[in-house]
Amino acid sequence: MASQQRVGHKRLVVGSHYGTLDFIVQRCTAVIMAIYTLVLFFGVLFSSELNFETWRQLFTFHVGVLPVGQLLATLAFFSLAWHAWIGVRDIWMDYVTSAGLRLLLQVLTILWLAGSIIYFAKVLWSL
Repeated sequence: MASQQRVGHKRLVVGSHYGTLDFIVQRCTAVIMAIYTLVLFFGVLFSSELNFETWRQLFTFHVGVLPVGQLLATLAFFSLAWHAWIGVRDIWMDYVTSAGLRLLLQVLTILWLAGSIIYFAKVLWSL
């Protein structure tokens, strides 16, 4: 039996391991966000009082010269954006049948997430 090559517009896009990377990324980003949530929870729990300065200190603490608070917050926010992209993209792919509308919604989602990342960076790194 000769095997058929599925190249170009006739290629097979489903099968074994299709979506495995997205599955792994979803789980990794969820773990990063859960750990960061615990860091924030314990930071608030063990602070003497909750005012603007202690809240700000949760995001701007340093270890030596390294801005660990800002780096952890940035990692958590990028994880949130990537996690959201995979989830919302899958919703558009599963439930929007029109290719043009699906593309429009995906582009709007990307623009919204990119804008959120830019605004986040502007706010956090200007503290």
